[in-house]
Amino acid sequence: MTDQDLLYSQPAVDDCWNRIGVFGDKSCPQLERHIHCRNCEVYGAAAIALLDRYGSTLERGDDDYGQGETQEAQGEQRSLLIFRLGEQWLAIATRCLAEVMPVSPIHVLPHRNSRGLLGVTNVRGTLVACLSLAELLDLDTQQDARRSERRVIPRMLILESGSGPLVTPVDEVSGIQRIPVARISSTKHDDKRAISRFTAGVLQWQEQSITLLDDEQLLQTMIGSLA
Repeated sequence: MTDQDLLYSQPAVDDCWNRIGVFGDKSCPQLERHIHCRNCEVYGAAAIALLDRYGSTLERGDDDYGQGETQEAQGEQRSLLIFRLGEQWLAIATRCLAEVMPVSPIHVLPHRNSRGLLGVTNVRGTLVACLSLAELLDLDTQQDARRSERRVIPRMLILESGSGPLVTPVDEVSGIQRIPVARISSTKHDDKRAISRFTAGVLQWQEQSITLLDDEQLLQTMIGSLA
């Protein structure tokens, strides 16, 4: 069963915003009062139901993430997505990457204080939980003023987990690279920074020091913050 199958195997949510709302034929009588579906209590209730799905999946103990990884992926090279948060360059295995998408509006959920949770965002008509990697990794997102001299396009990453897709905004995406395993150095988790808990190694790429994230540990923490 795929990650999206796990998410959508739960009872269906009436996605009225796609049928009669702003993403449909706009015939909903509530649009005159709410202007946009994101302001409607039905949309908000659907978002809460989405987060409940993540929690129920986590409680079932479904954790087959990574079991389908091939021998080739564990061989001499690793396929990694390289991206930036603030001044920190990071890499994550492409096996957990579903898509890189343009920045989409994030709808804040009232009365939800989960660490790192920004809200939900609309991915082709489906509400997906959006979390801040910067907060979970305790990274400073302030950027060097010199970086503003070149054109940088923020993106959102859609990550696949055993409980469904997750979205996280990033400041810049460099691209996907196949990195020889020999170039990835192991690190000692001897500092108290949050990012050290999620560090699987360090590599040098284009004169940049790249922190390789432990994707399994990171995704488990992201899902756990929603439960």
